[in-house]
Amino acid sequence: MPQQSPLFIPPPMTFDFDFPIDRTNTDSEKFDGRQRYFGRGDIIPLWVADMDFAVPPCVSEAIYKRAQHPVLGYTLYPESLYQSVIDWFQTRHQWRIERDWILMMPGVVPSLHACCLALANEQEGVIIQPPVYFPFFSTVTNTKRRLLLNPLQQIDGNYQIDFAELDQQAAEAKILLFCTPHNPVGRVWKSEELRQLLRIAMRHDLILVSDDIHADIIFPGHKHTMLGTFASEPEFADFIQRNLITAVAPSKTFNIPGMGLSSLIVPDAQKRKKILQTMELLHVSNHNPFSIVAFEAAYRDGADWLDALLQYLDGNKQFVRQFLAERIPKISANDAEGTYLLWLDCRQLQMDDHQLRDFFIHRCGVGFSAGIIFGKVGSGFMRMNLGAPRKTLQTALEAIERELK
Repeated sequence: MPQQSPLFIPPPMTFDFDFPIDRTNTDSEKFDGRQRYFGRGDIIPLWVADMDFAVPPCVSEAIYKRAQHPVLGYTLYPESLYQSVIDWFQTRHQWRIERDWILMMPGVVPSLHACCLALANEQEGVIIQPPVYFPFFSTVTNTKRRLLLNPLQQIDGNYQIDFAELDQQAAEAKILLFCTPHNPVGRVWKSEELRQLLRIAMRHDLILVSDDIHADIIFPGHKHTMLGTFASEPEFADFIQRNLITAVAPSKTFNIPGMGLSSLIVPDAQKRKKILQTMELLHVSNHNPFSIVAFEAAYRDGADWLDALLQYLDGNKQFVRQFLAERIPKISANDAEGTYLLWLDCRQLQMDDHQLRDFFIHRCGVGFSAGIIFGKVGSGFMRMNLGAPRKTLQTALEAIERELK
């Protein structure tokens, strides 16, 4: 038997992301919520940010195994759950997390609310950077904090942070809610951009709450850097220990958002205590036995599935961008660096936001997320979910092409 080269890398396990899965009548928001949200139940749903792919086999197996026990009582978080978080981020992102820093939470959006309630007083300023995931807006307004907008700048089709304005706003703010990678525009922030952000936050003693829920969905040629890794640089070490809070979850990575379990990484003991006190006031419990085993199994054994998924999503992105460039040139898609979401510029169609929504829903039968819900700077845009079999994306694009002709 011939010897293998020491450089030999075994091929990844194969997973069939082209296989169509019927999600109707499963109480899926994305599918069974179409009538309520779009006014018709037969559109191609490319809106809600979950994927139409089967979860990793390790997750299904873990849930099935747990279901074999006939009692589903109150459940503790096992130490192996925390270790799965520590190991994943050390291996995948070169970020060393300490066990005491980890708070288990019922999702990233509840985590953002908890941070605002615990760490800022009413009417204290909280900065967000639209166009941005729309719960960022309600997180601030629902908690009666003061909303400060630092819109991203679009330069040659690429979104950038307006650091000069951010520096000014930081002087009257308590918290910055930061989205990285950015939803919906797909930016994966470069290290120097992150250093500049950190310096502004340090100068004004901002609490930096970083939503890294899409940290694992990164396209070739780009690298996501967890802000916590800058603690290795003396300039930032003390600030990160005191003022950085990071929200992470396997939900987007492994397509398990319905499980409702995430982690909040809080190095500072006093801030951890305040956040825990806030959650205790609300008496929120997320000790779901199925969520726990799914979370742990995904981080422990899901890497091969994720590697295959990333290849497929990159193929989807390239397919959509090429189709638009060749056959629907009035709609352009940014070259997303991360997330499985594509930001579509529809302004050349010369429709207002109401007309755009009507066009895609009632004439094309396609359901996107309207750009305007991500802030005023999202006017004229649509967010497209790439997490579907390529044939589904092709069918949607062909429907749009027919209507424009």
